[in-house]
Amino acid sequence: MRLLVALFLATGAVALNSTATYAQDGVGTPPENARKRSYGSGWNCNIGYRVNDGTCIELDIPENAYATGRSYGTGWACRRGFEEMDGEVCVAIFIPKNAFLRSSGYDWQCHRGFRQDRDSCVEINLPEHAYLSADTSGNGWECNRGFVAVEEECRAIAVPENGYLTNAEFGEPWKCERGFVQAEERCELIAIPANAFLDTRSYGPGWRCERGFEPMQSACRKIDVPENAHLDRTGNAWRCDRGFQASGEQCVLGR
Repeated sequence: MRLLVALFLATGAVALNSTATYAQDGVGTPPENARKRSYGSGWNCNIGYRVNDGTCIELDIPENAYATGRSYGTGWACRRGFEEMDGEVCVAIFIPKNAFLRSSGYDWQCHRGFRQDRDSCVEINLPEHAYLSADTSGNGWECNRGFVAVEEECRAIAVPENGYLTNAEFGEPWKCERGFVQAEERCELIAIPANAFLDTRSYGPGWRCERGFEPMQSACRKIDVPENAHLDRTGNAWRCDRGFQASGEQCVLGR
């Protein structure tokens, strides 16, 4: 008998706990300041309220804030131009002189012609031959074409004869025209031997032998292809046919 009573009491406690849980989860008759869900069964608290023990209690929303309708967090967020402080209030975002509030509403940016320095906007000192840039992390300016930044000024790039500006942010500010090669601070004409053509690769003498010729010092020598051999894929050397192997300047049957 005692066992049955204990079992009944335990079952009733589980049922009560289950009912409380259901109520907290929004199941059952909607309480005040609640509405039925648009899908499925149950209810949700209205915006500005939060479920608590089966009821909907009003949120304490600070000034310059609005209810988000989310069930997690504070349930509210600060309006545009304000930021949360200590999870309790919304304070106005400090905007220094010569700055404006970003479109996100959560930060500020300096006006054009100014750059950020900690919590202020300082005027950009634009040197001669420079223009304002969109880069807010640097000094706020870049040099015009044909000039390079040196400390706080823009100096003219000395381009040698037969050279041109590269407009590269890094590396050489100028390069030699086609048919010329860089030699220190000048561009020298590439001497192309007979049976050769210009080669634009960054390494080598600046020229390459025609197919059937091989480089020999500063000239291109005709390749003497031995019997049972052919020009390789470069066209500037030979290799033995399949089944043959090189032996000096000849191709002999492989062993």
